Amino acid sequence: MRIVVSEFMSLDGVVQAPGGAEEDTDGGFAHGGWSHPFFDPEVVGGAFSEALATAEALLFGRRTWQTMAAAWPERAGDPFADRMNAIPKYVVSSTLGDEPGWRNSTRIPGQDAVARIEQLRRSEGGDLLVMGSPTLVRALLGEGLVDELRLMVMPVLLGGGKSIFPEDGALRTLELVSTVTGSTGVNVCTYRTAGKG
Repeated sequence: MRIVVSEFMSLDGVVQAPGGAEEDTDGGFAHGGWSHPFFDPEVVGGAFSEALATAEALLFGRRTWQTMAAAWPERAGDPFADRMNAIPKYVVSSTLGDEPGWRNSTRIPGQDAVARIEQLRRSEGGDLLVMGSPTLVRALLGEGLVDELRLMVMPVLLGGGKSIFPEDGALRTLELVSTVTGSTGVNVCTYRTAGKG
């Protein structure tokens, strides 16, 4: 399986709380919901639909999983929501119980995360899609376990907040595969990674 990361991102690299004011206020973050003015249904919505269509499973960190689990089950009847609810989901957490409440979810204990994700990556299948989950994505990038980044870069500066990028001083080279620009100025950029480095 390929590990594909899909993120809303500000021009200054922030991925924190794109969906709503109360989504993630860690560090006093006050710009929750910042992605809404730049959401282009055709380009951004199309990128998410395509990513979900090729995914065989979803992978989340605890906070993102809890946010999604609170929202998607209520939206049954929409094809995108039905796919989100039906697809297998993995959540990395040291604090959730063994039986997460969102249908088709399996917990991966935090201390076993890298080994279990490496095992999933070696298995046959489609993409293992990661959305949000900045702490998890940072760890996956640090371990060289991300195969593709799909970044929806929006024309806004947020002045600080959570990022997905490791700050370990390591050089990592990416290959730009495609860029599509939406009507709101968002650039959907797809990069392939070069593995550990």
